[in-house]
Amino acid sequence: MNRFTCLCFLAITCFFATFAQAQNTAEAKNRGLIGSNYTLQPLDIVQMTVYKEPELEQQVRVSQEGTVILPLVGEVQVGGMTITNATRLITDLYNRDYLVNPQVTLLLISYTERRAYVHGQVNRPGPVIIPPEETMTLSQVISAAGSTTRLASDTIRVTRTESNGKKTVYELEFDEILEDPDAKDIIIMDGDSIYVPERII
Repeated sequence: MNRFTCLCFLAITCFFATFAQAQNTAEAKNRGLIGSNYTLQPLDIVQMTVYKEPELEQQVRVSQEGTVILPLVGEVQVGGMTITNATRLITDLYNRDYLVNPQVTLLLISYTERRAYVHGQVNRPGPVIIPPEETMTLSQVISAAGSTTRLASDTIRVTRTESNGKKTVYELEFDEILEDPDAKDIIIMDGDSIYVPERII
């Protein structure tokens, strides 16, 4: 085998190794190996296992109220908690009345995508996915939407629906956010609607 053939073989091997590693990473996340600092939210699916207690193994969906129903302990509020804190809570509940030193494992099987919706003068209007375990600022979301067009106004409106149904509208000067390091670049929340109007000439 000559040198050129060896190099080609090595390059192909590296490509497939990298591809396989990326696939394994994606599959690991799908199996619930996402970071323990992930905050649980409604419609997430979690799997609970308890060491040497197979009858307690359960795969449940977090309700709209942020609760799950677990064997023996019943309804548990986990919405808004990290996986680590939810695991501690469930461990305490089983340890309190049912098991001696239970070893509880909580895995995220499927997570609900968080989205912001960008409208108006951006190059790619539509939903922007907020990655799990991360936050996105207004400037990051606008960038993900392909940045503003040349017709865009500097004033951007962010409409947020609170948990009680009340809508709050924020108006921000986007040029200040981009140019002034001290300007407040707000964190965008799940469900926020962002409107970039056309500037008035």
